[in-house]
Amino acid sequence: MPISFVTGAAGFIGSHVVDSLISDGHTVVAFDDLSGGFIDNVNPQAIFIEGSCTDHLKLAPIFNQYKFDFVFHLAAYAAEGLSHFIKRFNYTNNVIGSVNLINEAVKHDCKRFIFTSSIAVYGRNQLPMREDLVPQPEDSYGIAKYAVELELKASYEMFGLDYVIFRPHNVYGERQNTGDKYRNVIGIFMNQILRGESLTLFGDGEQKRAFSHIADVAPHIARSATLDSAKNEVFNIGADTVYTVNQLATEVMKAMGSTAKLNYLPARNEVVNAWSDHEKAKKVFGIHDEVPFDQGIAKMAQWVKRTGSRSTKPFEGIEIEKTLPPSWGGK
Repeated sequence: MPISFVTGAAGFIGSHVVDSLISDGHTVVAFDDLSGGFIDNVNPQAIFIEGSCTDHLKLAPIFNQYKFDFVFHLAAYAAEGLSHFIKRFNYTNNVIGSVNLINEAVKHDCKRFIFTSSIAVYGRNQLPMREDLVPQPEDSYGIAKYAVELELKASYEMFGLDYVIFRPHNVYGERQNTGDKYRNVIGIFMNQILRGESLTLFGDGEQKRAFSHIADVAPHIARSATLDSAKNEVFNIGADTVYTVNQLATEVMKAMGSTAKLNYLPARNEVVNAWSDHEKAKKVFGIHDEVPFDQGIAKMAQWVKRTGSRSTKPFEGIEIEKTLPPSWGGK
């Protein structure tokens, strides 16, 4: 029975990957610092350890004890827009934390390192975003993710550590932290509706995105550990259908059975249109269909209504306040 180490295991995508791995027969050690995840998300069949990837002294004895076959690294602070204003925090968590894991995976001869990157690495390249494009990340989060991708390739060349890199985008579904106001627009909209608030949109709301239900992402990440054709490859993963944020607001209100006012705020400095080509993943993983958007949104809405509204503390430790959007605490 393979033994897998999953970071970010109490978070949204990570907890679903844990479920898929356990269903596939893996013994799973679930690792999370609970800064953005919830212990209730963790499959009770997993062995849970609380800790941070930035703590290399915590990681070393865990790797010594369990002799992992596979490492699934999903822990990250994934706020693209906010990352400009928290650079030190961003690079510490998203680069140094990843390097700590890579070090342990190399030293303990792990068979494969599976990493969730992001389409943020592409920047404003031509659409659709394809794996053969040269990444040109424009925010600190995307830069951090691409740095780890490069480090994995270097570690393969130097030490023979096999890897798989996934670039998911706008993933939504059950267990998402809807109280996080800095990321995950679908969860933000649903939480605002539960609170009787207006829906906040940046700019004119005509930004285009493809939104991916968790069921179109997590099972394939889990399978990649033992799929020979996935080894040392990079994959875009997610849905193909593109929506504007205005269309998204309408669909969310419909799924929640409620209406809300739309509050248009000044546009942020962000990539306006972002969606990916998924032909490579479809071929390798045998993907034929995606969860229809209305069905995925309806399923998440049912979960959100049962769970209720959530709130998290504002991010403490903003490093640069210059041009910070007022909705995030700027002046």
